[in-house]
Amino acid sequence: MSNRRLVYPFSALVGQEELKTGLLLNAINPLIGGLLIRGQKGTGKSSAVRALSDILPSIKTVKGCPFNCAPMDPTNMCSDCYSRYKMGEELEYESRPMEIVSLPIGATEDRVIGSLDIERAIGEGISALQPGLMAEANQGILYIDEVNLLPDHITDSILDAAASGWNTVEREGISVSHPSRVILVGTMNPEEGELRPQLSDRFALHVSVEGIYEVTKRVEIITRNLEFGENPIAFTEKWKDQQEELRESIVKARNIINDVQISEDLLKAVATACINLHIDGHRPDISTVRAAKALAALEGRTNVSGDEIKKVAVMSVGYRTRGFGFEEPATPAEVRDAFRSVLQAP
Repeated sequence: MSNRRLVYPFSALVGQEELKTGLLLNAINPLIGGLLIRGQKGTGKSSAVRALSDILPSIKTVKGCPFNCAPMDPTNMCSDCYSRYKMGEELEYESRPMEIVSLPIGATEDRVIGSLDIERAIGEGISALQPGLMAEANQGILYIDEVNLLPDHITDSILDAAASGWNTVEREGISVSHPSRVILVGTMNPEEGELRPQLSDRFALHVSVEGIYEVTKRVEIITRNLEFGENPIAFTEKWKDQQEELRESIVKARNIINDVQISEDLLKAVATACINLHIDGHRPDISTVRAAKALAALEGRTNVSGDEIKKVAVMSVGYRTRGFGFEEPATPAEVRDAFRSVLQAP
């Protein structure tokens, strides 16, 4: 048994299939661009995110590097690691589970992006940067609870770093950067305030979570939570096989994701549906294709079908700004109809 803190098993979560799928797809392909989870309190948003931590794959990081650089990827290295790599040094590394780093409520900008000692930075460069959460979360997941209540300037910094894959700290004309390839997961309760559309649109996938109103499933939720609370070791042992199966599925999917193909006709179908829905920008089209490829990989296939596209479309296209921001986001029904129409066309 691992000495890591026991979390409720992901495979034991009842219902909320779209939420679970959104998390798994981002774990398979971090390039998808994150997940925003909307829902009232007590609907399992945070529980699902925490549960994901136990099935995440391992990552390799340069030993001793405070920025968690990837040892064999020069495009994901800080300046120090890159210099050593370029000189032909074989970087020593360690393997560890991908982590979920939580953003504390009230975190300062320095805590998030890092702080810079100006005098040292002139001569020492990256060594003068005190790493923040963006460094800690590199190659992992940054989890922001109540993202809608986060100050806009901090949200902007996080989203910029997540989108570019690089976190840049600038002070008094001095600029220092390090890799920050993070999977961004945010949760919010719309009753406590909305997220600005410009920020909401930066999350690739969106899911809306509601309470479950089916008696059998609610009873199952009660039973499983009581069982976990009373004896977490026995409960996690009970779900061990399902958890291992999920871990293996994620690893296999990550191994084949770059081999997954999508036809020109399906690309045209995605583009046409987004045009018909008046979706702003091109990010939703790209997110749809990446998510569909990840779903195909999760199912062990190397070709995307229309089924995968239809399954991810509401997550990737719903809630997006439309008509240059003058139209309300498309409803799930509108998204499903638009994609069903183009995918059934001869």
